[in-house]
Amino acid sequence: MPPPPHTRPENVLKRAQELIGVGQQQAALSILHEHVTSKRTRNSTIAALEPVMLLFVELCVDLKKGKSAKDGLYNYKNTSQNTNVATIELVFRKFIDLAEQKVKEAQAKADEMTGQNESSEEGATTSIGDVGDLEAMETPESILLSTVSGEQSKDRTDRAIVTPWLKFLWEAYRTVLDIFKNNARLEVMYQTTAHQAFDFCKRYTRKTEFRRLCELLRNHLQNAAKYSQQVHAINLSDPETLQRHLDTRFEQLNVAVDLELWQEAFKSVEDIHTLLSLSKRQPKNSMMATYFERLTRIFLVSENYLFHAAAWSRYYSLLNMSARAVGAGASKKDNPTNITDADLSRSATYVLLSALAIPVISTTRSRGALIDADAARNNKNARLTNLLGMNSAPTRAILFKDMLNKDILARARPEIRQLYSILETDFHPKVICAKVSPVLSQIGADEELQKYVLPLQQVILTRLFQQLSQVYTDVKLDDVLALAEFPDPFKVTPATIEKFIMNGCKKGDLSIRIDHSTGILTFDQDVFSSSKALHTGAAAGSAEADAGSVQRLQSTPSEIVRTQLSRLSKALYTAVQYVDPSFNEDRYKSKLAALRRAEAGAEQEHQDLLARRDIIQQKKESAASAQAARQREEEQRRKTKQQELQAAETERLTQEAKDRDERRLQAERKKVQREEAEKQLKELQKGVKGVDVSGLDLDDLDSGRIRLLKLQALEREKNEMGEKLRITGKRIDHLERAYRKEELKHLEQDYQQQRDHDLEAYTKTKEETSRNAEQKHKEDVSLKHRLSKLLPAYETFKKDITKQRHADFEKRDREAQKELNRKMDQRRQEVREQRAAERRRVQEDERQRKEEEERQAREAEEAEREAEEKKRKDAEAKAEAEARRQERQEAARKQMEPEQEAEQRRLERKQGGAGAAPPSRTFDRPSLASRAPPPDDPAAESRGPPKIALAGSKPSWREREAMKARGELPQQEAAPTSSSSPAPPAAPPADERVATEETALPKKSGYVPPHMRGAGAGARTPSADSLPPPPQPREPRENRERDSSAKPEAPRERWAPRSRTQQEEGGERSESPAAPPAGGRYQPPSRTGGTPGAGGSTGGAYRPPGRR
Repeated sequence: MPPPPHTRPENVLKRAQELIGVGQQQAALSILHEHVTSKRTRNSTIAALEPVMLLFVELCVDLKKGKSAKDGLYNYKNTSQNTNVATIELVFRKFIDLAEQKVKEAQAKADEMTGQNESSEEGATTSIGDVGDLEAMETPESILLSTVSGEQSKDRTDRAIVTPWLKFLWEAYRTVLDIFKNNARLEVMYQTTAHQAFDFCKRYTRKTEFRRLCELLRNHLQNAAKYSQQVHAINLSDPETLQRHLDTRFEQLNVAVDLELWQEAFKSVEDIHTLLSLSKRQPKNSMMATYFERLTRIFLVSENYLFHAAAWSRYYSLLNMSARAVGAGASKKDNPTNITDADLSRSATYVLLSALAIPVISTTRSRGALIDADAARNNKNARLTNLLGMNSAPTRAILFKDMLNKDILARARPEIRQLYSILETDFHPKVICAKVSPVLSQIGADEELQKYVLPLQQVILTRLFQQLSQVYTDVKLDDVLALAEFPDPFKVTPATIEKFIMNGCKKGDLSIRIDHSTGILTFDQDVFSSSKALHTGAAAGSAEADAGSVQRLQSTPSEIVRTQLSRLSKALYTAVQYVDPSFNEDRYKSKLAALRRAEAGAEQEHQDLLARRDIIQQKKESAASAQAARQREEEQRRKTKQQELQAAETERLTQEAKDRDERRLQAERKKVQREEAEKQLKELQKGVKGVDVSGLDLDDLDSGRIRLLKLQALEREKNEMGEKLRITGKRIDHLERAYRKEELKHLEQDYQQQRDHDLEAYTKTKEETSRNAEQKHKEDVSLKHRLSKLLPAYETFKKDITKQRHADFEKRDREAQKELNRKMDQRRQEVREQRAAERRRVQEDERQRKEEEERQAREAEEAEREAEEKKRKDAEAKAEAEARRQERQEAARKQMEPEQEAEQRRLERKQGGAGAAPPSRTFDRPSLASRAPPPDDPAAESRGPPKIALAGSKPSWREREAMKARGELPQQEAAPTSSSSPAPPAAPPADERVATEETALPKKSGYVPPHMRGAGAGARTPSADSLPPPPQPREPRENRERDSSAKPEAPRERWAPRSRTQQEEGGERSESPAAPPAGGRYQPPSRTGGTPGAGGSTGGAYRPPGRR
């Protein structure tokens, strides 16, 4: 069945109220529970969900459905905690209040049934407190025992009526605490619920539930660190949060003390001390006063009188400090209020009396005490010392010294001061009990001080025997019993006194022997007795530190023997001082020498101490570093091991989960297979008779085998049915033939009987029908006569009604026609307006379309005009470039004429000296005129690389360089040729050279740096501090030739290198070895055109082999 669709909270609430209205509270709770636990509920609003939750908790309380309430409240908390905390508190508070109200109503009902009035609330609470564990389940034995027990009617009524609601209320408290735990947003409600639970335990004296509640809160606090990474985790570093937890623990401590659960009270004290150690600010004095006051009660119940007195001392110190602080103007909020002198006097009395009640003979120490027991006792004392906030463990002597320093004796009551004087200062063994008896009577008369009488008796008996041991050696037992006489309510029996003596001897505080035959009590006077050596004093905890606190008249023989050597040493030392004066002088000189040595070595000792402190500090730092390193290594190993264990555990769990899934799937498959087999077998048994499946194993059955069984059963059934039908047909055939033979004899008679019966029935029916018709006719005629009198009035009324209805119809018809005409006119008007708007829209679209077409036409015409203008400008630029190129060619041609003449003269000189020259190894290079391209020949710009020109009869470049080095250069080559060549035209001004840079002629010869190559005639060598431009990459030759012939030449920068075309157009440079004209620069052949005759043997510039 598919899940029901999600409904809105309002509909769920309405449906639940309807079910409650018809008395179906359980069905309403089921609907609400299904709604509030659904995941889709999280998408609902809190305002809509809150009424649903209020009704839900109300039904849960009425029906005692604690488990359902817990599920719904948990889901509601998860839904609302991030948006609205107030609604969570409202719903949960309603849940608690309803549960508490049900308990009160049940209590009132129980009182009413037993006839008990409301004034006996204490008795009712006592009877409820006698109920056992609220979480324990009812067993048959407990039910039977409650039935046959002799309980009164009140107890049985409470068990039947009140106890179930008490269980539900306790479950409600636990539910709320579990849901609100470790959530900072719900912390206030958590603490409030904890206080309510404490009040519940206190009101109904639920000690078992209180223990569980304390353990629950303690677990929640311990798990706070585990959930510290959650979104709403509590932070104990927050002072307010810590204060709330302290308030809760103090309330827990108070309830534990009221319920006299001292073990839980001590645990609560430890919890409070732990929280106080976490607090960063000083706790309130009022809170600490309560803390120490509760500790006094706990220590008194545990009979730890030493720490009981220490707690009273701390309490008095806190009260005294608070009184002084309030008197100095401090805030009364953090201090105990209304501290009077009477309160201080009462506290001082308790401090003094509790200190006097500390037993002198320890009740836990013995001669045979084991080391482990002593260590455990020391650990326990250390814990209690920490709880009191003291630096060291208290002792009886320290407490008395502290009381004297604080002037507590002056504030204590007079009888307590008198008791202190009797026990601690006076020495009167024979009247000590007589003096103490009036004080004990006064103390016993006070209910608050009466609890100190028993420990005081132990102290009094200890003092009695200690003082008697210093005066007497043997004492009659009767006299001792007479001396140890106390007032009537506190009399001590002889057996108690004898037991006290034996305990003191066992602990090593007394050394007494009792002879019952003579009735003599003997104090041990053996000079070699070692009983005092066993007395460990303060190490026991509560006993005296040494014998100095006991008033003594003389030393005992054993003490004399033990101190003989020390007394002899003291006497000899004193005698030497008086007999030998040089002894004192030597002592004085030794003292002066020691002082001088100390003064001389003080500085060095100081430096040694400082150095030693530095060494110690270094050792500490080294030890700390080593310890930290070891801890880090240990931590790393632990983490690694933990990760390995965790990985192994994860792998194991994964494998186990995988195995479980496989087993589960296999089990489910087997289960489904078994169920399917059972289903098929049932269908087989139901559909086919005679099938026996009792001996079949369902685990081994499959669908094929079941199908085979079914086919076999069907075949068997078919055969059986065919046989039965054959036998039955044969039998019926014979039987039917016999029936028909016998029937032929009776057919005529049966026909006649049937005919007579039908005729008789027809006659009766006809008569009855005639009689009924006649009767009906008579009635109808009578009715007609009666109604005919009303016919005129009926006709008149009918006519009036018809006329009136016709008039109304006509009127409504006219109105409807008018309304129809009006609607038709309105519709026509709307249609006309729509058509007009449509026409306007179409016209507007047509107008926009035409404007767009016109704009596109204009843009096309504008683009066409721009293209034509661009073509015209390109043509003009090309024509202008062609004109400039013609001008440059003409200028180059004019410049080449002097060079051709010079070349002609060089050839003539060469021919003149050819007879003496060696035969030439190469052919003569053509002249410049023959190898210069014509000015208008475009092939001059597009021909390939220059061909290699072999040297003629003229010496090569290397030969001429060698001749220059030897000074053998021929006269005709060394002479300058500038006189025979025409002078170059004068250079124009600098600004004119810049303006006419592209038409300037190149220089004839001379070295040109790479960044200056290709510049015009007016170029100047840049200064030393100016940087040349970076070299420009050269384009492929075919691209340069195509660009030079197709595009007009763009303006060039002044320092840009010239292209090869410009160099070729500028003509060849002079190859004469004479000095170049001023301003000339050397250019490699790649820049000068590289014609075949440019590098002849007459002094042309050097070209690498790859460029010749």
